[in-house]
Amino acid sequence: MKVERNLLIEILKLTRNGPVLQDKVYKNVNVSRNFAVSMLKKLEQEGVIYLRDGTLHADRLKLAVLAIRLGSDIERVCCTLDWKEFEKVAVLAFESNGYDIIKNLRFKEAEHRWEIDVVGFRKPFIVCVDCKHWLRGVYPSALKQIVEKQVRRVEALAHAIASLSEKLPLKGWCFAKLVPVILSLVPSRFKIYEGVPVVPVFQLQDFLLQLPSNADALRCFYRSLTDELHSGP
Repeated sequence: MKVERNLLIEILKLTRNGPVLQDKVYKNVNVSRNFAVSMLKKLEQEGVIYLRDGTLHADRLKLAVLAIRLGSDIERVCCTLDWKEFEKVAVLAFESNGYDIIKNLRFKEAEHRWEIDVVGFRKPFIVCVDCKHWLRGVYPSALKQIVEKQVRRVEALAHAIASLSEKLPLKGWCFAKLVPVILSLVPSRFKIYEGVPVVPVFQLQDFLLQLPSNADALRCFYRSLTDELHSGP
């Protein structure tokens, strides 16, 4: 198992810039060539890589998920991912839970321009994500500023939502709960800070599954197209 984890990490490192020669993989793993060949064939059968003309092509997100499932250190895996891949993991988690997605939502409210990295829509929830690519713990003072800024963005969206409703996937909605979320690459010692969840990207899917049960304990903005804005809990 450890050998397989190390192989997955090595492939993630080597494929950062695209496909890589199989011979380079063999040289970088501390196992016999025959054993490495058999492991690559197994990974190809699982659909996470494919081999063509001596070159290895990888589905890097599937590789990362598999590495973590096999027990690899999350931070070690995340160090191999770039910003766009980080965002893709988040989008896939939303889509697999039935959410509509808007990336980099820009809007204007109270003469200010705002932007939210990823916004997921699934009635009645609007999950507003600020993606943070930190790899290690963040100080409470810094996290406080991050959370406060995200809360202001989400509150602004709640105020603006009536005017944006035709541009957003809200057909048939009469009520929404807007949930600010901070998404990180690796676990933080703070799971919830001032009512705002701090969610590691590879735990986002579980967070979304549990959101209907946990929403009342989180900082939310409640909004209808006709009523006044309310914040809770």
